[in-house]
Amino acid sequence: MAVASLSPKGSARMTKGERHNLMMGLLFVSPWILGFLIWTLYPLLSSVFFSFTRYDFITPMKFIGMQNYVEIFTRDPRFYTVVYNTFYYVGIGVPLGVAVAFLMANLLNTDVKGRSVFRAIFYVPSIIPAICSAMVWLFIFNNQYGVINNVLRALGRPIIPFLSNPTLSKPSLILIHLWAQGTAVVIFLAALQDVPRSLYEAATVDGANGWHKFRHITIPLSSPIIMYNLIMGLISGFQTFLMPYLLTNGGPMASTEFYAMHLYRNAFELFRMGKACALAWLMFVVLAAFTLFIFRTSARWVFYGGEK
Repeated sequence: MAVASLSPKGSARMTKGERHNLMMGLLFVSPWILGFLIWTLYPLLSSVFFSFTRYDFITPMKFIGMQNYVEIFTRDPRFYTVVYNTFYYVGIGVPLGVAVAFLMANLLNTDVKGRSVFRAIFYVPSIIPAICSAMVWLFIFNNQYGVINNVLRALGRPIIPFLSNPTLSKPSLILIHLWAQGTAVVIFLAALQDVPRSLYEAATVDGANGWHKFRHITIPLSSPIIMYNLIMGLISGFQTFLMPYLLTNGGPMASTEFYAMHLYRNAFELFRMGKACALAWLMFVVLAAFTLFIFRTSARWVFYGGEK
């Protein structure tokens, strides 16, 4: 009866206890809210504004409209080179990385002796600091004292200029990318644990061989994780910076000058922060478009076990 007697106006008011709970809740989450506003939202909105300005940290900021975007597409001599390098790296490296990680996860999911040791070995590259990995690969790929070229030289074979040849530099970086797929392997391993054993047993009874089980059971039931790793690989591939910067610094002949490296040079070497922000937002638009395309097409190739 008391509930029925409340007026619409009165029911919209908060009681003293509700206001107290609201204030306490806001008080507890205020550090996160302040951090988000100061360190995420404000820089994000500022970068949008900076992309329409000429800003170099020293001289006063000047609003120039779309000039940064026009310059990127019409007067930047390296823009199309870095776009080609980035799409080459992403287009080849990301699908190969997902495929290699998926195959390694399937191999590590079998009942082999020392399986835990092998899993740890494949995961180690993901936790090694990038500078350490770069030093190791410099030692492996070096023309003079590299492990591979020393073996080739001892066999009387010509050396392979992995990082000093414009034709081989990007494939060499893709090889390093394939080596560092430990995180994706672990994610795939977790997904493979959820594939029902009963499906494999039923397929065996029906006469299916290993390839049929892999093609019609393992891949479809792992397709959501394949999509996830593909999207994450796409994002990290477009943002790749540290390894090529440490190994080649964009050379030789700008063959490993990737988009993120070009953005970095404009921001912190040329001090063209406005143009760097414009480059960043162009990359965001491209990443958003690719991600949206993957989600829009996922209904054709991603299978969710709960769907009918």
